[in-house]
Amino acid sequence: MKIGVCGIACEKCPLMVKGKCPNGAKGCTPKENKFCAIATCAFKKSVRLCFECVEFPCETTRKGPISYDYCKFIAGEGF
Repeated sequence: MKIGVCGIACEKCPLMVKGKCPNGAKGCTPKENKFCAIATCAFKKSVRLCFECVEFPCETTRKGPISYDYCKFIAGEGF
């Protein structure tokens, strides 16, 4: 199972399901990506997955695609 930089399993990502992923079958990776602020942010901060960032969760993750409350939960802030 491929996991995108945002933490979503690529095969469950709405863009991938519709065949509209800008990275095709390889899914989202940390790089400049005009369609995904999370991928661009991870690239600029040199992290593989956004939740590996010391600033996670942040304003970029607040915009989705994952629920911000879930982001807070996995960061240990939602207990």
